[in-house]
Amino acid sequence: MQDKAAAAKEILLQRKRELEVRLSEIDASFSQPAPADSEEAAIEAEDDEVQIELGVTGETELKAIDAALHRIEIGIYGTCLHCGTPIDEKRLELIPWTPFCRNCAQTL
Repeated sequence: MQDKAAAAKEILLQRKRELEVRLSEIDASFSQPAPADSEEAAIEAEDDEVQIELGVTGETELKAIDAALHRIEIGIYGTCLHCGTPIDEKRLELIPWTPFCRNCAQTL
């Protein structure tokens, strides 16, 4: 499991860097002056809503990644936090930050 945890750590750290860049870009987009034209302002407001949602989603994923990195550090990565069984390797490949096995994720 040591090798798998090390590989997962690299994947998680890469995803974390990607998210931090994206969140930084989202923050920068809000510092742009608003357009004076009312039609452009309406479009800009819609774009802002999308950017806010992307930011919230990104922040949530960052928290999950940090939690997964912590589980790697303390040696419990790959174990379901709810039932204690090993999380299927395919699930961890798809969602490396998941704290739950498939069964628990479906019932929680």
